[in-house]
Amino acid sequence: MKYVLAIDSFKGCLSSCEAGAAAEEALRDAVPDVEVSRLTVSDGGEGMLDAVMSAAGGSRHAVSVHDAMMRPVTAGYVTDAGGTAYIESAASCGLTLIEPELRSPVRATSYGVGELVADTVRRGCRNIVVGLGGSAVSDAGAGMLRALTDAFADGGTFDNALRSVLGQCRFTIACDVRNPLYGPEGAACVYGPQKGATPDDVDLLDGRARRFAGFSARHFGFDRSCEPGAGAAGGLGYAFMQYLGATVRGGADLMLDMAGFDGMLHDATCVITGEGRADRQTLMGKLPGSVLSRARAAGVPVWLIAGSVADVSCLLEAGFARVEAVTPADMDTAYAMRPDTARENIKETIKRLTI
Repeated sequence: MKYVLAIDSFKGCLSSCEAGAAAEEALRDAVPDVEVSRLTVSDGGEGMLDAVMSAAGGSRHAVSVHDAMMRPVTAGYVTDAGGTAYIESAASCGLTLIEPELRSPVRATSYGVGELVADTVRRGCRNIVVGLGGSAVSDAGAGMLRALTDAFADGGTFDNALRSVLGQCRFTIACDVRNPLYGPEGAACVYGPQKGATPDDVDLLDGRARRFAGFSARHFGFDRSCEPGAGAAGGLGYAFMQYLGATVRGGADLMLDMAGFDGMLHDATCVITGEGRADRQTLMGKLPGSVLSRARAAGVPVWLIAGSVADVSCLLEAGFARVEAVTPADMDTAYAMRPDTARENIKETIKRLTI
């Protein structure tokens, strides 16, 4: 029996590595002579750097930057042996870094992401991959661009910054969000409320993004604000695409490729994937959805586990062989979110599935 584990983080509870370790322990207890291949995975958001380190190794670098409220915070990035830098934008402007009562996307800035990018460039990196997800911001990347201007323009404009070493860099953004920058499906309207935006805030932020895109289009002579991914991370996707010529890769597929996931499917009995909450959005570019499409192509069944589950029939119809919530229906949510509890719930679920 060969199982492949590719479980995403249970946000606010367990990392991908921790969730996968719990599942592996349960498999080894329940299945005699089991072979387990366990991946640390991410869709480009939380846990991306851990996934990169697990798949490709490299070096971690810590940097003092600013969070979304412009408070000092230590963030980091990874460089691999080839000199590519990997940045997790949530490490500097992540929503979980901001206390709930202080969250304000009207004030929040992506400046810290620009500081991280600047540090990688100064280190000599010219190929930079930025994971987008879990941000507290909705500034269309204006803060990030300001930080790069401050770092490389010597008092000039962003055009001056591009004429420096910054213009020699190649950027890739890893994200699975397909939203445009503004409008009913844009960054502010869809994701602003999750970050603390009121209805008035959403209108303000959407208007800002629209005006910024209009100015930028006139300046450059082209407009990428409506391209899929422009609305990722509060519009950071747009800023990287419009101002830095970034290409877009699906975050989940990028990480699965790095980890050699497809090769692990050979002779596999089953793949187990998961995330904190599973519903129909799981099929819209999230990591378990990408795992499902690859495993089905190889003829390997996939089990999906999650802290909570909705739209079970939809997920089963999409092709998951099993869909299971690990949290008992009568368990208090706050208690279920405790790491030790979540680990035990995962173990019990895996044991139940393998009986």
